[in-house]
Amino acid sequence: MASFTFRELTPSAFLERSARVFRDRVAVVDQGRQLTYGELFDRAQRLTGALAELGVDRGDRVAALCVNSHVMLELHNGVPMRGAVLVTLNIRLSAEELVTIVAHSGAEVLVATVELEALAREVATATGARLVLAGGESDDYEQRLAAAAPAPLPCSDERALLALNYTSGTTGRPKGVMYHHRGAYLQSLAMAFHAGLGADSRYLWTLPMFHCNGWCFTWAVTAAGARHICLRSVDPSQIWHLLQAENVTHFSAAPTVLTMIANAPEAGAGALAGHAVRVQTGGAPPSPTLLARMADLNMDVTHLYGLTETFGPVAINDWQPEWRALPAEKQATLKARQGVGNVIGERLRVIDAAGADVTADGVTIGEIVARGNDVMLGYYRDDEATALAEVDGWFRTGDLAVQHPDGYLEIRDRSKDIIISGGENIASVEVERVIDAYPGVLESAVVGVADQKWGEVPVAFVSIRPDAQVSAADIVAHVRQHLAHFKAPRTVVFGALPKTSTGKIQKNLLRQADAQLPAPTSPAG
Repeated sequence: MASFTFRELTPSAFLERSARVFRDRVAVVDQGRQLTYGELFDRAQRLTGALAELGVDRGDRVAALCVNSHVMLELHNGVPMRGAVLVTLNIRLSAEELVTIVAHSGAEVLVATVELEALAREVATATGARLVLAGGESDDYEQRLAAAAPAPLPCSDERALLALNYTSGTTGRPKGVMYHHRGAYLQSLAMAFHAGLGADSRYLWTLPMFHCNGWCFTWAVTAAGARHICLRSVDPSQIWHLLQAENVTHFSAAPTVLTMIANAPEAGAGALAGHAVRVQTGGAPPSPTLLARMADLNMDVTHLYGLTETFGPVAINDWQPEWRALPAEKQATLKARQGVGNVIGERLRVIDAAGADVTADGVTIGEIVARGNDVMLGYYRDDEATALAEVDGWFRTGDLAVQHPDGYLEIRDRSKDIIISGGENIASVEVERVIDAYPGVLESAVVGVADQKWGEVPVAFVSIRPDAQVSAADIVAHVRQHLAHFKAPRTVVFGALPKTSTGKIQKNLLRQADAQLPAPTSPAG
């Protein structure tokens, strides 16, 4: 009987294929530079040799402190081709935080783009990592690639460590989430499938490539033979320029970035006339108001849900064709749900405290748990945290949700964000959606503040449009019009909302700000 060779799954294989199939097609646009798929593959191969010259062997860590760029895409392919482990660094962290992560990961090489040179030198000096700088006058990175010969080490175990992605640290010290080759390969295919990527697609990098390896779109776009359009910093005006000049068909972003895009001066009527853009969003649940606004701009938004621990989006709000016949307001509400497990994942469950599935009635709240190929190996060098995140072989997300009768999930809150007031649960997400629908409001965040009588009461932090006039009384009255009175905020604070680099509102900082607020009034009615 014949015995055929089995090849381990690894996401860098997509570039190898696209270099054959789409060799002369443009793969990357990065400011004034363009690379074909043949050129991108050649550079990734040369990178394996450059890493070998730096002493990088199988299993060694290579840290990347890079903006969205061709360099970051090359690292996503060349590092695994060398059999090494990619450690993508959040470029908005402080030097102290980055030093902690680089030291914890054990990375001995740090590749950085020139925009981050000062920060990279500080981190390299503190950790002893060998710094390779891309860009600038000397451009050590380009010189090394030009002099290198390919030295790949084929993937020998698809369950081996591919990458370390550190959590944002908004709730505590960052943890190193361990990705494997198999999971990234399959997740990339899931993202290409659900986003509808093809060889004629043009993907704008509004999403940080360092965040969950760009939700695996770093490899998904390549698998499709589509075009990567790099955006080195989030600038709404530049985004609108590229949307039109590069005929962008797809992008991904947190809701806060969608808010910036939707409210930019360029976002006028007909800005994308005859030019539909498919958008994937994740992070905080987008409000139906924002989704309706994006639809007006000819942007079709699909809501994804996931965590660093699940290679990015583990769920997708799969759109049912029959829903197109529903009123626009109902469609927007359906689009705000988190959805169902993606095409390569297992069924997502919502469980109660005893570990049993909750009733799928759209009312009963439980915790979302996940299992399958798109779940991490565990937390690097942290067995205790890994054990706490597991229940009967399932990963505990910490997100509280209901399951609707059609099987779709809808998040009610992070478990730590539920406000318990007088024995009643207040889902901050529910209150935020109502506030976000008020005219003049850009976005909001609701947190609980201690109250002597009620235990906790909600406080709203609200960002409004520059030309809007909104009062605290307006907000409270609006919430009371739509929700039970006890859910209305007792204090409303106006101003910019603190966010992580991936667009998540830092509610931990808002809770700290609560200590400086005047005592809230007691709930009424």
